[in-house]
Amino acid sequence: MDVLVFLGSPRKKGNSEILTEALLEGVRDEGGVEEIIRLCDLKISPCISCGGCNKTGKCVVEDDMTPLYEKIITTDKIILSSPIFFYGITAQAKAFIDRTQALWNRKRLMQIKGEWVDNPERQGFFISVAATKGARIFEGAILTMKYGYDAMGIQYAGDFLVNGPDKRGDMAKNDKKLAEATKAGKNFILGLSAHVD
Repeated sequence: MDVLVFLGSPRKKGNSEILTEALLEGVRDEGGVEEIIRLCDLKISPCISCGGCNKTGKCVVEDDMTPLYEKIITTDKIILSSPIFFYGITAQAKAFIDRTQALWNRKRLMQIKGEWVDNPERQGFFISVAATKGARIFEGAILTMKYGYDAMGIQYAGDFLVNGPDKRGDMAKNDKKLAEATKAGKNFILGLSAHVD
């Protein structure tokens, strides 16, 4: 099974990427084959709210987001990983999510024509690490991801969230959470609850 993985952190080999790699171990154990896309390496302009996609379902801005639309449309399993910056996902990840407005319009137009079919096999997963231990630290990011995946036409299958790691590499020291992430990756591919007991 193909899995599309978007890394939203501008820091390579950072804590969210370490956690993502642990989750991908579980994905591979269950036969998943990932394609990793590092968003900070791409030139993705912000949505300019021009309304160009309202009638076509296609974004008029041509940049590195353009080829990602087809990948999103044709992939059943998607993972986005992002650390928390000021109670939200990174700017790189947010620009990516904002540009899925074109996919939301694509879905809306297909629904009007009676051509849209919900596919429960299409699922999205969110991975995040936050240094701060605030009780509501992940809430904004989760809402963004739920609506982002909805715009992509896929169901929000869950998330794996860890708060506390701050310095680069801290996540690698938490064997318990890394093992739990691997199990969550297996569950994601198997279509089971992402919750890990």
